[in-house]
Amino acid sequence: MNENRVVALRQEGEIDDPLTEILRAGAKRLIAQAVEAEFEAFLDAHADLALPDGRRRVVRHGREPARMIQTGIGPVEVEKPKARDRGAPNAETRIRYASSILPQWARRTKSLDALLPALYLAGVSTGDFQDVLTALLGKDAPNLSPAVISRLKGEWEEDYSRWQTRDLATRRYVYLWADGVYLQARMEPQAECMLVLIGATPEGKKELVGFQTGMRESAQNWKELLVDLKNRGLVVAPEIAIGDGALGFWKALDEAFPKTRHQRCWVHKTLNILDKLPKSVQPNAHRDLREIWQAPSRAAAEAAMTTFAEKYAPKYQKAVDCLLKDRDTLLTFFDFPAEHFVHLRTSNPIESVFSTVRHRTVRVKGALSQDTARLMVFKLVMAASKNWRRLKGQNQLPKLIQGVTFRDGIEIACEAKTAA
Repeated sequence: MNENRVVALRQEGEIDDPLTEILRAGAKRLIAQAVEAEFEAFLDAHADLALPDGRRRVVRHGREPARMIQTGIGPVEVEKPKARDRGAPNAETRIRYASSILPQWARRTKSLDALLPALYLAGVSTGDFQDVLTALLGKDAPNLSPAVISRLKGEWEEDYSRWQTRDLATRRYVYLWADGVYLQARMEPQAECMLVLIGATPEGKKELVGFQTGMRESAQNWKELLVDLKNRGLVVAPEIAIGDGALGFWKALDEAFPKTRHQRCWVHKTLNILDKLPKSVQPNAHRDLREIWQAPSRAAAEAAMTTFAEKYAPKYQKAVDCLLKDRDTLLTFFDFPAEHFVHLRTSNPIESVFSTVRHRTVRVKGALSQDTARLMVFKLVMAASKNWRRLKGQNQLPKLIQGVTFRDGIEIACEAKTAA
């Protein structure tokens, strides 16, 4: 009579979900298979190494103790095989197995690490994390206790400090987008301005270049950010910088990188012009402005700009003045490859990144504090940067570095060959 007749009762707050249990079991098997395949590839890569007696030098040596990895479907138990180097003369030359699937000290998946700063930015306190994640990850989700969250915040602060002091001597950015983002913290009397710089590398990849907080978009704050970048090795000037009409940035840019050309953001400029027109006129004016920046050539854009001025100047001179005062810097993009027009006409690479951040802070009436907002926004942007799309026409970027000239988006050298 050894049959167990004890029936486990469901505890209060416990969720009975057979589908999730099946997924966890399947995930455990898949992880085990993937790690085993990776380990076999490691052994095969060192199969030619042998001891003096002919035996293999690197062999299997049992398994590490089982540990729990917190995933999006709850905790999953994993095990990792161990390798033994039987011929290493000392610990420094010993061949070790390091799994890229299961890092040595990993306790959470990277998707959860990206989720935590998002929750914190949304105003969830460290003491409430357990309650928020229980429904998703299961009761008493391991490795996500308040103490762990507080420790993670300290690690994020260290990551931010290291990133702010990284060496930029080997970096170069062909394009540079600049903008100031304001986020209101619940515990602070006024919004803090976050100065953001995103650059495009010669390979067409977008990266977060600079990130600094200040009280406003002043020339001094922008200058401090740009000078700091130069002091850390960013000495090659970008070909063009894109931003709105904030005078502080452009003044600081001329001092730090005088050779960098200016391109005003058409999205900001359009909104500023429409703000000086009655609502009944705005739809038609918006279409007329779109014809300017979508023109096939600089000459066509200038003609459309002149038409706009003649059409609206009699009644709405302020709107026309707002357009014409930046006439040249609004059309700088025509001197660059046509494939890049969509990237150069606007500072949307920054706006799109911070749109979700603004949405979160608005929904919860701001982050807890300015320090929290700064740290969590940094972590969110760094997580999002892994999925940023590369620029179109990547093959054109090396030509710009080499000094090739473009007119109306077309390479002049190619134009000359065609004429010949």
